[in-house]
Amino acid sequence: MGNMRLSLIILVLFVIGISMSIFFVDQRELAIKFRFGEIVDSDFDPGLHFKIPIVNNVQFFPRRIQTITNPQELFLTKEKKNLFVDFFIKWRIVEVADYYRATRGEQLLSSQRLLEIVKDGIRAEFAKRTVPGVVTAERRELMAEVLAKARASAAQLGIDVVDVRVKRIEFSEDVSESVFNRMRQERARTAAELRAEGAENAEQIRADADRQRTVILAEAYRDAEIIRGQGDASSAEIYANAFQKNEEFYRFYRSVEAYRNSIGTQNDILVLDSSGDFFQYLNDPKPK
Repeated sequence: MGNMRLSLIILVLFVIGISMSIFFVDQRELAIKFRFGEIVDSDFDPGLHFKIPIVNNVQFFPRRIQTITNPQELFLTKEKKNLFVDFFIKWRIVEVADYYRATRGEQLLSSQRLLEIVKDGIRAEFAKRTVPGVVTAERRELMAEVLAKARASAAQLGIDVVDVRVKRIEFSEDVSESVFNRMRQERARTAAELRAEGAENAEQIRADADRQRTVILAEAYRDAEIIRGQGDASSAEIYANAFQKNEEFYRFYRSVEAYRNSIGTQNDILVLDSSGDFFQYLNDPKPK
């Protein structure tokens, strides 16, 4: 019975010793092995590894990408305007030994140091740009510069900065009024340019219409005169031909036309010599 108990105790101690001599590294983790507080190894692949109980201890750190969200922070632009900026940082540990030496493995400390690095980068880039440059198309270039500088500085901490993004930019009251005034002035200038361009186009269209009207009227008058001339020529030719065929009838017809046009209209007064040629056919009792 005593040997059996001794064997059971030895087995339990062996299992405890084995369990204290091995550790498992998950694929989502990084690990550091210490010997009396001194780093002896940090390059562990996922899987089972060994250590010496009591002599060695192991500390684990996340391998995954982590996020730091920064609330509103005040930054000054080139023209000394205050902007409130919300941004976040995506980062991960790549050199766990350097990370531990720089921060003692404390996530709060590493977050604070990383925030200061990024803030310094944003502060430096904002100081180079005006408010329109910060809030418009230049912001992508600005954040690329901030990310590049943050990566270079964070590498000393064993950290890789994956991304830095601005979530929101808010203006202080004086900046908001300045921006709105600039926007109003820009819109007013654009409206004035459009109105001036419209007036110029209207004048061009009106001048072109007047020119076309003048040309059309001139061409119509020309064509009318040509047609009238052709008609007069045809009429004269017809009259001439008719006169040659029967001169007496032609004279009679013309006289009758003259009577019709001059005699018999209301309120007309005609003073003529009754013995004149005008009344030839009216006075002749025996016309030919």
